[in-house]
Amino acid sequence: MCPKIKWISFALIFFFYCTARSQTPADNSRIVKVLSFNILHGATTKGDFNLDVLAKVIKEADPDFVALQEVDFKTNRAKGYDLVTELGLRTKMAPLFARAMPFDGGEYGEGILSKWTFLQTRNVALPFTPGNEPRAAAEVSVVIASGDTISFIGTHFDHLKDDRDRVAQAKKVNKVFSQNTYPSILAGDLNDVPGSEAINALEEMWKASYDKTNPKPTFPSDNPKRKIDYVMFYPAHRWRVLETKIIQDTIASDHCAYLVTLELLEEN
Repeated sequence: MCPKIKWISFALIFFFYCTARSQTPADNSRIVKVLSFNILHGATTKGDFNLDVLAKVIKEADPDFVALQEVDFKTNRAKGYDLVTELGLRTKMAPLFARAMPFDGGEYGEGILSKWTFLQTRNVALPFTPGNEPRAAAEVSVVIASGDTISFIGTHFDHLKDDRDRVAQAKKVNKVFSQNTYPSILAGDLNDVPGSEAINALEEMWKASYDKTNPKPTFPSDNPKRKIDYVMFYPAHRWRVLETKIIQDTIASDHCAYLVTLELLEEN
């Protein structure tokens, strides 16, 4: 066989292999449903305090993991509740709270809910300008139904118009979690739009789940105009996006919840 024909044959085999892999039915034991949800510290857009409304959104989405942002831990405004634990009880999921800062008689930060127990957890403090709001990234490592170990990270970037903190936070996330030995998922309210410096920095490492030709907005929930809530994954070749969905509940929060169904692919 001449070199040219041999090369063409190899290219065709590789093409059909990739096509077949992309069309292979998903293995249910390797499917992971992820929800990113900014819960407005337990308040609803009516200004009341109703954790059952939040729990209803989560239960109907039926995710394996939830990344919660704007989470209060025993603050006065949250009536002394540990919000992530309360939502864990209502949804029958394992809860984790990660403090970003002390606040209003308690603490404020990130929350994670999981259908699986935690092998390991950590809370990574993110950089911020003195005087600005501290931020954190919460991580859990779990064994999913297939027996594979994965990591799930929830975070909430700075909200100010000046993006210097967001860019620094994106770079810190990349630096820390690029060292992960397990396939990883990143979810959260990143407070910036596709194509911004902060999101571009993240996407140097992470593969995003949204359609870049038509990024569907997630904020505000009553009339979404901007996409600022995300689910990303790493490394790209270990994950396949099966479905994405914007959950627009105008009462539960000022953010839409963002639901992404992923499949963990086997290592080649």
